[in-house]
Amino acid sequence: MSTILGVLANITLGTAVYLSYQAGGAPSGRNTAAALLAIIYMAAGLALGLWSTSEKDKFKLFIVLGIFTNILAFGMLSLVLFAGAYVE
Repeated sequence: MSTILGVLANITLGTAVYLSYQAGGAPSGRNTAAALLAIIYMAAGLALGLWSTSEKDKFKLFIVLGIFTNILAFGMLSLVLFAGAYVE
């Protein structure tokens, strides 16, 4: 589940950034809602991934992959926020 939420968070953020780019960088309520939804996906996926590391007899590949994809989504969000604050 952590991997799926991480992939959904990355796709949602990527789509929001692309649609904002297509609109010329104009703020939109849809893009803001998509970014907020991606934050919820990312937080839930990261929590599930970290919680799954304590369980035994699990597929470690998907646990690590889920944590990685959620951290990647957090990095994308940080980059978008940084670019929005300092790039004109």
